[in-house]
Amino acid sequence: MALKIVFAGTPDFAAVHLQALIDSEHDVVAVYSQPDRPAKRGKKLQASAVKQVAVEHNIPVLQPLNFRAEEDVQALKDLAPDVMVVVAYGLILPEVVLQTPRHGCLNVHASLLPRWRGAAPIQRAIEAGDNSTGITIMQMDIGLDTGDMLNTVTTPIFANDTGGSLHDRLADLGPHALLSSLTDIESQSLKPQSQDDQHANYAHKLAKQEAFIDWQTSASQLALRIRAFNPFPMCFAQLGDQRLRIISATALDESHTMQPGTIARVDKQGLDVVCQQGVLRITQLQLAGKKPMAIHDVINGQPQLLQPLYVMATEL
Repeated sequence: MALKIVFAGTPDFAAVHLQALIDSEHDVVAVYSQPDRPAKRGKKLQASAVKQVAVEHNIPVLQPLNFRAEEDVQALKDLAPDVMVVVAYGLILPEVVLQTPRHGCLNVHASLLPRWRGAAPIQRAIEAGDNSTGITIMQMDIGLDTGDMLNTVTTPIFANDTGGSLHDRLADLGPHALLSSLTDIESQSLKPQSQDDQHANYAHKLAKQEAFIDWQTSASQLALRIRAFNPFPMCFAQLGDQRLRIISATALDESHTMQPGTIARVDKQGLDVVCQQGVLRITQLQLAGKKPMAIHDVINGQPQLLQPLYVMATEL
């Protein structure tokens, strides 16, 4: 049976789910998204990915600042939705909004709740070294990602996964789980399961300052963070007067008496830097104003760029 749906979301991850709803039997009567934001160097206002999809399909778009104004709540009531689907919207919904749709508000969350609640569950799962993650369809309540779980889908986290690759895989899994839950919600065949708060962790929003490499950290932890923060905010290190964005790296179980941050070796296999524990082998980096390059390509194509590093390595 077709449901009358209001959708709320903002980034690409949410836009994939909106498109799946548009392509389904359900009727998306309105879309909520965060206000247009300045983007890129020109700082021109840019519509969110969700708004762009909605406009393309002639679906009305509403962009309240905080969804607490009385007129914004009334506008939702006037739509009389069966259900509101929320995916990475970025705004906290007041209780009156949660109670307005006939079936309440469903959230698509990119974690196996309650493992990672909050803004950055995909990246935090990789950074923590989790072996698996997934999608949870949740009945929203007034807490932060604390509502009853309605459906879950699991995927492994592979050793070569980055924040970007895991994001894309979860974006593929989410729409099917959502549509399945919408089918079951009308037939009342869903079996809500409460979360165990004792197993909850908070996935803090990503901050650019976190991406600065601290060599006093273990190599294994840095390797996980580099994967998690690719493509955003992308880890970086200062090496002499060179600022390096670190695209990929692996942790080596090697012991050194050198201070953390010391370059132990530079060759075509990578740039090895001593950490508090172990060695981080940087295999792909990006120099200022350049494209990402493998270390062996830097040596082959522009060997002068790494000459100072060879000198440093030799002196050490």
